[in-house]
Amino acid sequence: MGRPRQQNERVTIQAVARRAGVSTMTVSNVFNRTGKVGEATRARVLAAIEELGYVPNQAARRLGGSAVARIGLIYSDVESMFINATLAAVAVVAAEKGLQLMIRSARAASAEEVVDHAHALVRSGAQALLLIPPFAEMLGHSPALAGLGVPAAAIATALPFPAVTTVRIDNRAAARDVTRRLLAQGRRRIAVVAGPASHSDSLARLEGHRDALREQGLPFAEDLCIEGDFSFASGLRAAERLLDLDPRPDAIVAANDDMAAAILWAAHRRGLDLPADLAVTGFDDTLVATRVWPALTTVRQPIRAMASEAIELLAQAVRDPDGYGEARDVVLPFTLVERASG
Repeated sequence: MGRPRQQNERVTIQAVARRAGVSTMTVSNVFNRTGKVGEATRARVLAAIEELGYVPNQAARRLGGSAVARIGLIYSDVESMFINATLAAVAVVAAEKGLQLMIRSARAASAEEVVDHAHALVRSGAQALLLIPPFAEMLGHSPALAGLGVPAAAIATALPFPAVTTVRIDNRAAARDVTRRLLAQGRRRIAVVAGPASHSDSLARLEGHRDALREQGLPFAEDLCIEGDFSFASGLRAAERLLDLDPRPDAIVAANDDMAAAILWAAHRRGLDLPADLAVTGFDDTLVATRVWPALTTVRQPIRAMASEAIELLAQAVRDPDGYGEARDVVLPFTLVERASG
């Protein structure tokens, strides 16, 4: 029976070398994929790394002159145009910077599961971690994050976190601008299809909607707010419920473009005149926003710029953790894209 896995902070490269019966240089070569190592030896070292739960020290890597080469990405394994667009942007930026992207999808229900995914990436050679919601929310306040020994950054979240660099837009202000636009058109019975409460961006967008109503002295009607999960299917279910109301809404604000597209589909099926009978807005400005009719009024997140900024900050943190300092919070500008849907 194998020896119980040690705590990561107590495991050294020397311990891995002793377990595998090789030199520390060989362990380093296997972990960093450098030098010539036979397959049998490589397998033995990887088995020792896995068994002991070895996580390399970033300072030791820096002293060894190791360049930034590999970034681990954890994203939610759901059907989403925004996630697809984000993955594409991150892949392009990583390729332009000559970095290897190590991708791991997850449907994790707990911070512990996400930590397990993160550990697996680090053991496989990831020198930094890039997170897409809701994983920044799940790890941002977890003490286990520090034990990983690598810097982490998140894009498209809505809040700064103590140990995670964030690159985002002001989701609350963006959502406030969307509802302000509808109110300026004379819409007064405005419904919301919100995103999941586990996403900080969902909560911020809902607060922005409330802000705009409050500015006009209008109440927030609980019966006009339904929580979706950012999927087309959840948008469709929410639209059917909202459009069955009497009186029905004269506008629906969706927390992303996928759900907004579903609302348009449901409205067309009922023969509504859009946007005269019903205005619909989305969020993200993904490809679907211009592939539906009428084209969606939405908020454009600068996905490519967010990915580039986050990866550059991660590279800085790996190269010089002492000079980098604490986690950063970078807020980039958004754009309200006005189209025919509302």
